[in-house]
Amino acid sequence: MIQSMTGFGKATLQLPTKKITVEIKSLNSKGLDLNTRMPSVFREMELGLRNQLSTRLERGKIDFSLYIEATGEETSSKINVPIIIGYINQMKAVIPNADETELMKMAVRMPDALKTERDEIDETEWKKIQTVIDEAIENIAQFRKDEGISLEKEFLHRIANIMTLMNNAVAYDAERVETVKTRLRTALDELKENVDENRFEQELIFYLEKYDITEEKVRLENHLNYFIETIAGTEANGRKLGFITQEMGREINTMGSKSNHTEMQKLVVMMKDELEKIKEQVLNVL
Repeated sequence: MIQSMTGFGKATLQLPTKKITVEIKSLNSKGLDLNTRMPSVFREMELGLRNQLSTRLERGKIDFSLYIEATGEETSSKINVPIIIGYINQMKAVIPNADETELMKMAVRMPDALKTERDEIDETEWKKIQTVIDEAIENIAQFRKDEGISLEKEFLHRIANIMTLMNNAVAYDAERVETVKTRLRTALDELKENVDENRFEQELIFYLEKYDITEEKVRLENHLNYFIETIAGTEANGRKLGFITQEMGREINTMGSKSNHTEMQKLVVMMKDELEKIKEQVLNVL
């Protein structure tokens, strides 16, 4: 089953004093483009996290975000009491009768009035955060699978359309042969020349062989079937599907150049349109 590179996964966990939220977004990309955003205290865990994400998600432009929201009374910022008292005393020396409240307002806005205590990673807490990350990864993986089911239905529909159009084009082959014979015979009659019928048939066969689309039809049919087999596989196969569509395009283009028949050429244009829609969606396949 194919998977989409587009996806979104989110998971949350409420701890006694904080709320943990993990969000993972993914868009299509030729390779793996991974961006992570998390509190600086967890930066030393980033390498292992990136390996975990790349192993599970494989390809895509992936944005990982870890949010920590304090919900308790604890805070990492503390009032730097000695510094604030020092600022107030200095301002009193300049303005002895200044209002105490106004001095306090000014002091807390001065440099170093607040100090931030660096947190250390709590291993127990990180294990809990890891469960949230795993849940978010599972959610985006499921999202990708669900999108893959929709893509598969779209592909099968377009492949069936191309197969029908190809068979309709081949059905015009006998009519095309008669049209070519008539056109050549008319041209010779206008020249009012006697023609060796055996030689005429030989030249006609040679002429028609150059415009024979049997090989293109067989190869295109094989590519269409291979495409269907590939989307039913178990491995990531977006690149392979892209290669197959290129081969399909070559056969369709050759059929168009050889068709030499108005109705066949219309059908070839319709096949190209269906193939372009497939190519657009293949870019989203993992």
